[in-house]
Amino acid sequence: MKFKALNLAEPLQKAIDDLGYTELTAVQQTALPLTLAGRDVAGQGRTGTGKTATFLITTLNRLLTETPKKGRNKHHPRALIIAPTRELVVQISNDAKNLSKHTDLKLHTVFGGVDYEKQRIGFDEGVDILIGTPGRLIDYLKKQCYSLSLCEMLVIDEADRMFDLGFIKDLRFMLRRLPKYNERQSLMFSATLSHRVLELAYEHMNDPEKLRAEEGGLTADGIEESLYHTAMEEKFPLLVHLLRAQDVERGMIFINEKRNGEKVARSLARYGFAVGILSGDVRQKKRMRILEDFSAGKLHLLVATDVASRGLHIDGVTHVFNYDLPDDAENYVHRIGRTARAGAKGMAVSFACERFCFGLPDIESYIGRPIPLKSVECEWLEIGDATSPEATAEGLGKEDREQARPNGGKGKPQRSGGNNRRRPSRAR
Repeated sequence: MKFKALNLAEPLQKAIDDLGYTELTAVQQTALPLTLAGRDVAGQGRTGTGKTATFLITTLNRLLTETPKKGRNKHHPRALIIAPTRELVVQISNDAKNLSKHTDLKLHTVFGGVDYEKQRIGFDEGVDILIGTPGRLIDYLKKQCYSLSLCEMLVIDEADRMFDLGFIKDLRFMLRRLPKYNERQSLMFSATLSHRVLELAYEHMNDPEKLRAEEGGLTADGIEESLYHTAMEEKFPLLVHLLRAQDVERGMIFINEKRNGEKVARSLARYGFAVGILSGDVRQKKRMRILEDFSAGKLHLLVATDVASRGLHIDGVTHVFNYDLPDDAENYVHRIGRTARAGAKGMAVSFACERFCFGLPDIESYIGRPIPLKSVECEWLEIGDATSPEATAEGLGKEDREQARPNGGKGKPQRSGGNNRRRPSRAR
């Protein structure tokens, strides 16, 4: 099915054409006929399949084709989009700007970690679509910067993550200040829909249609998965070998603990890789700069905690490495979903060490199949000495320190000698 068959508002269709979108994804083909007809939908689909475009197209088309509610002024947003993390809010905002560029609709984005007063002043110019995280949205609502009493459209993205991050009370606070469930349209999209999320949906939505847009497994078909059983001390040399051998252009490396992530990122930089680290402690301005550098190719690798595993859409991520297997099986799906997005191909490599291997049975049970197992060759663990001893990762140390050797460390591996040579362990 093609977008032109949907008979969308002309400015919206023009923006879609500019973006080069022609055919609907499976999620969009299932959901858009319902959402464009005004139905409430609680949708589940694989990550990277077009859920964000689905609710943005629905929202924009509704605002462009229907008359605002009587009595509305510039302080009454017509649509509210709530997302759990700052990164996801920024991503939604960027997509919304691209889709609304031929319209007069005014967008405003609010989230923590940036200038509070500057975001507050943004309400004075008027808002049609308000996008934000729960905490900052409530701050401005209590200061009466805007009102939800005439809102026509509600979108909740990654609702299950709202529960995980403890935002559910904030979310309910806002939902109670919206018009009645039958006086607005509500959409909820997520990679997973748990029982508690469905309870929220049935409580605050108008007889929502529950959709699972795709059959098959939870992970995208374009992801080639592999698993290595390895000791803790062997994970880093194995990672360096795979980064070199597979010629990784843009990769994400997931770890469970921030402290370990800093160590991994610093060590990768010393081996000549252009790397940044993303965790909850990195200041928002710096976090956004790291993401921009990663998207632009200035950084080839991004070491991240699970703060980056949800909602980020960065084009061209070829590899995802689970340096630490996640404790939560759902996070495995969200992590590897950063690659093979929108029909592309990608590789997902996982390390099962003696500390984190206990989560593997739950992961394989959740995805419904075993992860293909590969063996480690002894010589892979001989990666040589660090080539840039003084280098540090972006996001660590001084603010403006740059990475040494930004060619990604793809040169020929060096052999270490003497007492510094790593003794290879038995292959698995």
